[in-house]
Amino acid sequence: MWQVTIIIEERSISANEFRVNESIRVSEVRLIDATGENVGVVPTREALRMAQQAELDLVEVAPNSTPPVCRIMDFGKFLYEKEKKEREARKAQTKVEVKEIRLRPKTTGHHRDFKVDDARRWLDHNMKVRVTVRFRGREITYPEIALEDLREIALSLADVAVVEQPPAIEGRAMSMMLVPAKGGKKKTKEDMDEAAEKKELPQEQVPAKSEVKE
Repeated sequence: MWQVTIIIEERSISANEFRVNESIRVSEVRLIDATGENVGVVPTREALRMAQQAELDLVEVAPNSTPPVCRIMDFGKFLYEKEKKEREARKAQTKVEVKEIRLRPKTTGHHRDFKVDDARRWLDHNMKVRVTVRFRGREITYPEIALEDLREIALSLADVAVVEQPPAIEGRAMSMMLVPAKGGKKKTKEDMDEAAEKKELPQEQVPAKSEVKE
């Protein structure tokens, strides 16, 4: 059993990341005014005076430039908007875990039910589940058996999962990927019946019997 975990580290924005107003110590700056116009290089005292007249802040936005670039803006509003964008970006990068259940074409129904129960629990906890049927010997020449097993598992979990990646042969195994339903379209019996009829497998993926080694 394996899993892949991606952890996104949250980080809050601090005003200490920027030099603002009197904390700007250089003698001159390249100034961008409140309208976005490039004023040019001016003494820092003059830039501060212009910011005060506009009832805004002088913020150093490019400290590594020569001279540093400063902008007249509402610093509090700037921090709020920046933090809002980073918070939305973090929401789009969620923690992802992938679990796997492994079966054989000859796995008994009783043993398979235990595996399906594990998959259901993981799906309920917002994890993806890869279902893999591994072949031995000539079993690979009968992929329809594994396909039927995967079809039945997908149907039994249709209330909590959808098929993200349909069954496909990879080496000497057949796998499919299930993801939490999340209110999405659930796989119906008709959908799975149609998939089973098509077998969702290119014919050339199934090796001839003469190519299979015991």
